Amino acid sequence: MTDAGVPVSPPSDQAGFDLGGAPPANAATPYRVLARKYRPASFDDLIGQEAVVRTVSNAFETGRIPQAWILTGVRGVGKTTTARILARALNYELPDGSIKSPTIHMPTLGVHCQAIMESRHMDVLEMDAASHTGVDDVRQINDSVRYAPASARYKVYIIDEVHMLSTAAFNAFLKTLEEPPEHAKFVFATTEIRKVPVTVLSRCQRFDLRRVDADVLMAHLANIAKKENVDAEPEALGIIARAAEGSVRDSLSLFDQAIAHAAGLVRADAVRQMLGLADRTRVIDLFEQLTRGDIASAFKEFREQYDTGADPIVVLSDLAEFVNFVTRVKIIPATADNIAFGETERLRARDFATKLSMRVLSRMWQMLLKGITEVQAATRPAAAAEMVLVRIAYAADLPTPDEAIRMLEQNGGASPVIGSATSRSAPAATSSSVQSPPPRTSSAPRTSAEPSPRPHMTEPMADAQSAPTLKLNSFAELVALAAEKRDLMTKTALEADIRLVRIEDGRLEVALERSAARSLINDLSRKLEQWTGRRWTVIVSNEAGQPTLRSQAQLKQSERERSAESDPRVKEVLARFPGAKVVEVRKLAPEPPESDATGEDPAEFSDSDDQ
Repeated sequence: MTDAGVPVSPPSDQAGFDLGGAPPANAATPYRVLARKYRPASFDDLIGQEAVVRTVSNAFETGRIPQAWILTGVRGVGKTTTARILARALNYELPDGSIKSPTIHMPTLGVHCQAIMESRHMDVLEMDAASHTGVDDVRQINDSVRYAPASARYKVYIIDEVHMLSTAAFNAFLKTLEEPPEHAKFVFATTEIRKVPVTVLSRCQRFDLRRVDADVLMAHLANIAKKENVDAEPEALGIIARAAEGSVRDSLSLFDQAIAHAAGLVRADAVRQMLGLADRTRVIDLFEQLTRGDIASAFKEFREQYDTGADPIVVLSDLAEFVNFVTRVKIIPATADNIAFGETERLRARDFATKLSMRVLSRMWQMLLKGITEVQAATRPAAAAEMVLVRIAYAADLPTPDEAIRMLEQNGGASPVIGSATSRSAPAATSSSVQSPPPRTSSAPRTSAEPSPRPHMTEPMADAQSAPTLKLNSFAELVALAAEKRDLMTKTALEADIRLVRIEDGRLEVALERSAARSLINDLSRKLEQWTGRRWTVIVSNEAGQPTLRSQAQLKQSERERSAESDPRVKEVLARFPGAKVVEVRKLAPEPPESDATGEDPAEFSDSDDQ
């Protein structure tokens, strides 16, 4: 400064201090990330939340505006953004005063809009519940809510991550939340809706913000790329949209990173490299090699992907994702029309869906799901992943149970193991899903454990006007009667807790198992009188009696299983499937005898016990 008090500028070749003066006119504007730059400012800009927009629109148009909203959803779907849009809609005013009430139609910035969207309006208070969790913070809101807004129409309190409030803080909120002043509105946002007390939820209108579909995210990213003058491959945008898992903010952050990573055209391979993903085409090639059982080629492909930096867990996860995609295409063919997936992926998925059975896909999915967990816990993930691939490839060579039976029939030249007339003595169902066909419609021979046909009804001859009575000739008829009356407890007790000594019309003598109820005899006598129309005498005998029906059935089942296991064809099936065992043998009905031209009885040449 000169003696006259005039400031002197320092020479251009000397460094000076920045005294905070106005920046030069050509100073660059600070960069804003895409997630902030393209943050929705109105309901028209909000994507993927049509249900919320429709409900709020109808509420504003009819004047049914609640005192509190609670917004829930996963990260990055627009909870805080929606809260600010609500605050803006509640306080939307134009300088000419033409808007007198809340509205969702905000074509231009109003008096309060800019300050609200920048979170600096004095009547729209935002609080982070993660750092303000106590009663004192809620008490400040309770004390200030009574005062009218300074300039806006409503005082709006936006509380983010509201589930972080303490129990005492929630309790302190209840009275104000239930009966707030007319000028106060509350908007809560949370990712953990289950942690919010039900007393708070009952005082709010709840909106569940859903994940945004991949194709919607892809279109949104393409629109932003056009505005930013960035060239991007559609496949690259699809990869980013799937990696975001329905989060708009995540997709924009990944797209921002991909633009910087590519420094030009955003290519799919560059995005995969950035995200650490395996090449989708190579993953599909690995899938094809596994389905063919070509373990050598699968090993080579996996090692090449691993050497280029692919994570073994990511490779298996991508395989599982493709298995899921092929399964969905097999069930719903229109799934292959989703543009979020690449053209090659969609075409090859259609091809695999027509070639692979649902059993193969389900088996591969289960093995991958279990294998991913094993690789995560392994000290050598690459080796563990290779062993998972070995299991999948060798399982691809294994025939399904029906294919194995068909191979046995063709190779051995024998009649079918299941369903043929000559081999009906051992139709075994193994743990590897070998199932015998359903029984024929003709009635099968009944065992002693099976109820006999429905007992016949007789009427006393002496009095034709008396009520008809039932006559029971066997214990099996008694069990059948209990089943007909739908008395399952009595039927179960008859089969499992009673050993028959003798039965006559009107008299039943039995022995009881230790598991029998004390009231069984009295209950049985009373029900027999109700069912048959006559008095019955039920006596507990000291004799051992016959085995229970359940024991007889189990004994016969064990004999059938041993007989089935000794059959050479069943042995061959069990050998093809290590670890399998016979769990059930069903007795099929005999085929009706064919007419013989000679007039001889075919029953003389067949063994009914082997049918």
